[in-house]
Order: sequence, then C-alpha cells, then structure tokens
Amino acid sequence: MLSVIRERELSRYRFDDHDGSALPSKVLCFEKEFSTLTGARHCVGMNSCTSALYAGLLAAGVGPGDEVIVPGYTFIASIAAVVHTGAEPVLAEIDESLLLDPADVAAKITSRTKAVIAVHMLGAPCDLDALDALTREHGLLLVEDCAQAGGGTYRGRHLGTVGGFGAFSLNVFKTFTAGDGGVLITDDDDLYETAFALHDHGAAPLRMGVTDGPPLFGLNLRMHELTGAFALAQVRKLPDTLRTLRANRDKFADAIGDLPGVTRRRLHDPDGECATVLAYTFASAAMAGEVAARLGTITLSQSGKHNYSNMPQLRPDLLVSTESRTRRPHQAVLRRSYPPGSLPRTDDLLSRSLALSVGVVDSYLGSGVGIDATAEDDTIEAAALLFRTTVQDVAKAAS
Repeated sequence: MLSVIRERELSRYRFDDHDGSALPSKVLCFEKEFSTLTGARHCVGMNSCTSALYAGLLAAGVGPGDEVIVPGYTFIASIAAVVHTGAEPVLAEIDESLLLDPADVAAKITSRTKAVIAVHMLGAPCDLDALDALTREHGLLLVEDCAQAGGGTYRGRHLGTVGGFGAFSLNVFKTFTAGDGGVLITDDDDLYETAFALHDHGAAPLRMGVTDGPPLFGLNLRMHELTGAFALAQVRKLPDTLRTLRANRDKFADAIGDLPGVTRRRLHDPDGECATVLAYTFASAAMAGEVAARLGTITLSQSGKHNYSNMPQLRPDLLVSTESRTRRPHQAVLRRSYPPGSLPRTDDLLSRSLALSVGVVDSYLGSGVGIDATAEDDTIEAAALLFRTTVQDVAKAAS
C-alpha cells in the first residue's frame, strides 16, 4: 500500500514508465498470486463481483433470448448481471444445503437455457458434481458465483475452477477484502481475452495491443492499485484465515451440540466450506422466528436482497407505466413474475433457517450474532451457551 502511494501510481498501468523502472502493478501481482492459489490459468481483477459476472456472461455469449438459471436464494447482483446482458433469469429452488437444487435446475432447463449460476452462499460449495454433470449433458455454461466463498474448495478443487468461470467479491463482508472489488478466473483463453476487453475499453489482456478478431466496445470495470494492494495483502493471509475460521467453527458447533427441533445445514463438502457462518434449520418457522427475535437477529427469509421474495425487481406484474419510467434505462423484460410463494421449498427453508456468525458478522445477511474471527475459546463457549439455552427455552415454551 505504501509503495503505491510513494510511487503515486493509482492506475494498474504505468503510462509514463519509459525505462521500465517502475514497480510492477499491484493489481497484476494480485492477479498472478490469486491464479496460483486457485490453480486457474487466467485472472482479471475488477471493480466488483457484479462486474466479473457481467463481463464473464457477456464473454461467454449470453445475451437476449437466452435464459440463465439462478437460485432464489442469492444476492441480487447474480440476477442483475444476467438482466444486464439482455438474458432472462429463471429462478430455481434451493435444498437443505441452502444452495441451488440440481433436481429443480434440471426441471427448469428449456431450449432457451444458456447457463446455470451456482451461487456458493454462506461460504459453502454447491453440489458441483451434480451441476457439472447436468450442464455438460445439456451443453450449458456453468458459472460459479464465489462472492461469499473466496478460498473455498470442492473435492480438492478451488471454487471458481469447476465451471466455465468463477466470480469473486472483495467486499468488506467477504473472506478476503479490499473494501470492494471483484475477480474473474477462468481456464478458457477466449473467455479471458474477451472478458478482459469488456472490462477495459476493448483492450487485449494487459493492453498488449488490440484484441484479436472484431474489436469490442468495452467498459471501464478495472480494479485500481489501492484495491490491488489491499487484495494482494489479504489473499496472502487467506489460507491462514480459513484455517482459523474452520477451527473456530468446529469449536462453536461442538459447544452448541445437538438441539431439539434443530438440524445443522447440510454441507456438500465440509472440508471445503469457508466456515464463515454456522447455519441451522428449525422444525418450524415459528420456532426459528422466536429464537431469532430473542437473539436480536433475523431468519434468512428476512434478508432483503438475498431472498427473491424481497426483490420487487422480479415482479414485472407490479410495474406501472408512468412518465418517470421513460427516464429509466432499458433492461431485459422479464417474461415471468416471482411473487412470494413462487418457490415454495425455498420459502419454507429460508423461513426456518438462521445463521450464526463465525467470521462474517453481517446483520443484513442474517449473521449478525455469533462470534467473529478473533474470538477466543471463552467467547466461543459463551456464544454457544446463549444459542443453546435460547433454543431450549423456546422449545420448552412450545411444548
């Protein structure tokens, strides 16, 4: 960080480095180190995970007339990126893992389906074996939204390397952060070159000449040097951070133990989970709501822009033609409306689930109570005791 300030170079490009004496770009160093960490061939630092999703989808050829399947439980950015390509998002159910249900994805595939976005919500990997097999069978693009799961793995492979591309967030509520920022990784040479051009005014990777083939009108979605410096320092700490989170998760879960009417979220690969939260599903929505209220938190159904039923953008039936709307930008016209109740299994699971923080303390996400990454054993024991006794008291009152 200090070297960036001393060099007075806030752009990743050294426009006045005529003799090659300037320090290498921090963004470039970050891209190289994140590629090494994940095993991905290519990496592009961007200004947000949303930009990474958008550029990646466009680079893969997703556009008007296409459908992209996304889970009903995700952050709205996953859906917005699809809409801005001109394609239509098609929402699918989650299962007991609180992640995309491969069986419902299979049921939602049509002749217009172009891609499936596997969102690794709450730091845990989706069932990538099933989703990879399904998308290969139908010739579809599998995208990994790793915004909440940076550094996570699935069966020994880093998240983001199973699908056609992976997108990551450097937001403050993520496993490694620079305040904001995003990353795209891929092994696909063509997708990388096109995504790079889209994120940097049509430039070829690292601005080494113009793009091959037809020129592109790209945008400016670049990461700047201060973000790159923060990201570089944070990614070097990521393996140790995840070891700490996983150790604390195990202590926290063991201290909580088994509870009446409560089951822990199913994990497709416990060893690959980032362990940012402990998620529990209750026997009833009433029980989950009462426990959440007593703890001063919310159920996952109440998390605003993570639950589809809280997104008015998915309700074209509510849109009213007014003079003010003529000043709004053109977006893809949704052929489907998703009012509450459209995904009954998702509605049920989210209403009965809550998350305790292990490292990501985020009240908006629904993990506003629990422990943080610096918690000592006595703090972990106290938080576990509070949760355990609250659940027992609610269960006793209901019996």
